Amino acid sequence: MDVSPLVWTITIVLTTGLLLVDVFVVGRRPHEPTTREVSRHLAFFIGLAVVFGIGVWVFSGAQYGGEFFAGWLTEYSLSIDNLFIFIIIMTKLKVPRQYQQTALLIGIVIALVMRGIFIAVGAAAINNFSWVFYLFGLFLVWTAWKLAKDDDMDGEHYDQPRIVTYAQTHLPVTDQWNGVKLSIKENGKRLWTPMFIVVLSLGMTDLLFALDSIPAIYGLTREPYLVFTANIFALMGLRQLYFLIGDLLQRLVYLSYGLAVLLAFIGVKLILHAMHENELSFINGGNHIEWAPEIPIWVSLLAIVGILGVTTVLSLAKDRRDRLRAAADTTP
Repeated sequence: MDVSPLVWTITIVLTTGLLLVDVFVVGRRPHEPTTREVSRHLAFFIGLAVVFGIGVWVFSGAQYGGEFFAGWLTEYSLSIDNLFIFIIIMTKLKVPRQYQQTALLIGIVIALVMRGIFIAVGAAAINNFSWVFYLFGLFLVWTAWKLAKDDDMDGEHYDQPRIVTYAQTHLPVTDQWNGVKLSIKENGKRLWTPMFIVVLSLGMTDLLFALDSIPAIYGLTREPYLVFTANIFALMGLRQLYFLIGDLLQRLVYLSYGLAVLLAFIGVKLILHAMHENELSFINGGNHIEWAPEIPIWVSLLAIVGILGVTTVLSLAKDRRDRLRAAADTTP
């Protein structure tokens, strides 16, 4: 995919501009957004991503268009799982509702910077070392196994990042909220506010999430431009998604299992791709036969949509059964 420096520049300027507008609006008026407000903004960002993907499909071909949509859907599904951790963080740190979207937005900007660094490092590693796909693939399979094994959706065993614990115990921190300020001066002494601890928690959590999401999307496309834009569009709607489907997250009881299957699929795809790149084969009748197939992007796209669809349907069906059973138990 041939992306000129001009297109890169325009993309970065436009996406940064959208984020700055969001920061400016939120910074002037911290508040708890209404359902109508977040629905409108979320629809805008999703529509923008769809239009962008169609543009890639039209101008660069179906292969790259499919890669963008596969990568975007994967990043979005992983972001939904990330939202559950965000809810746990906000609850444990007792963040006032009117400050939550400001904290989320700052955390998202930090995540965007971190993922940009990971994307650049990942692209350089892939271009110079083909065996890195083995590492990415094995890491995703291990992550999938751990995700399916733990399945901690109640937050009781959420481990706070050590750097956050260190900041709470070693830095001068006040327990008084001062709007969305990260620090204040009190009696001539600089104190860190609870908002600083919240932002630090979100930032460190985003760093850990990037370790999963970047290898996953590189399993679907090797184009840094598509990796970057898919991550941007997924992050853009994350704040609105947090307020819109907070209750729905509790109902997606099989989300961890669905994401585990998704990551395992991409991990296997990466390992097969590495074997294909290294031209591993066996001899049959004097002929070298490559046994490691390349999984086409349309198969990946169908698999992603199918896995996420089945996960959602089964989760909502179980939630409905549980609600009906609970209602029957309480009926005299």
